[in-house]
Amino acid sequence: MATGRTHRPATRSRGIPEATVARLPLYLRALTALSERSVPTVSSEELAAAAGVNSAKLRKDFSYLGSYGTRGVGYDVEYLVYQISRELGLTQDWPVVIVGIGNLGAALAGYGGFASRGFRVAALIDADPAMTGKPVAGIPVQHSDDLEKIIAEDGVSIGVIATPAGVAQAVCDRLVAAGVTSILNFAPTVLSVPDGVDVRKVDLSIELQILAFHEQRKAGEEPGDEQPAPPQAAAPAAPPVATRTTAEGGRKGPDGDVPAVMPA
Repeated sequence: MATGRTHRPATRSRGIPEATVARLPLYLRALTALSERSVPTVSSEELAAAAGVNSAKLRKDFSYLGSYGTRGVGYDVEYLVYQISRELGLTQDWPVVIVGIGNLGAALAGYGGFASRGFRVAALIDADPAMTGKPVAGIPVQHSDDLEKIIAEDGVSIGVIATPAGVAQAVCDRLVAAGVTSILNFAPTVLSVPDGVDVRKVDLSIELQILAFHEQRKAGEEPGDEQPAPPQAAAPAAPPVATRTTAEGGRKGPDGDVPAVMPA
């Protein structure tokens, strides 16, 4: 059985742009759904809509894979599933360790999508002695003292950090020193890693804050919800009703002299 340590994806050596690589899992998810429904072929427009991209971008992305489809027929679903899986390195076994078995770590351990996508949870690791030996999702938790030994024995090259922010960098340093070259970080902090180590950050709170921003904007754009305009500067008093004295000696009225203040 191949391990993540000895086999690397071919995407970088073939010059596939990072933006394309980031979209390949979206295409694979949509294609897998089609395959499960026994759909034999799919047009670029249909697949692009399912993946949430435009069809021109999809065709450009697939050109990097050497896959151009057939005019009037579209793309072969099963072949594309294989092609993208191969490019992403999902046709082999990738052992993964999860460090930090709190609520989030335990939820990740129980996620059924790992195995179906080429990933095997090789070990669950936690610094709490009370967790040692406790089964989570059918896997016994091991103590963090054994981290380096576990990584070496299982040939692990991918680590998942689900610890509190305060210890995430120390955990990251130990993973890298033990030979891990790819890290998925769920801790709410930015990790510093040497060249040659890839880090993908997943911060749920940031994503929620971005959604909150959009919700606030949408609420502010609803009819009747306009923000009140800030108070305008008091305008000079209008001159008295016209008489010769005021007409010749009075001040000019404010019309046109005080710019309107637009709502924020």
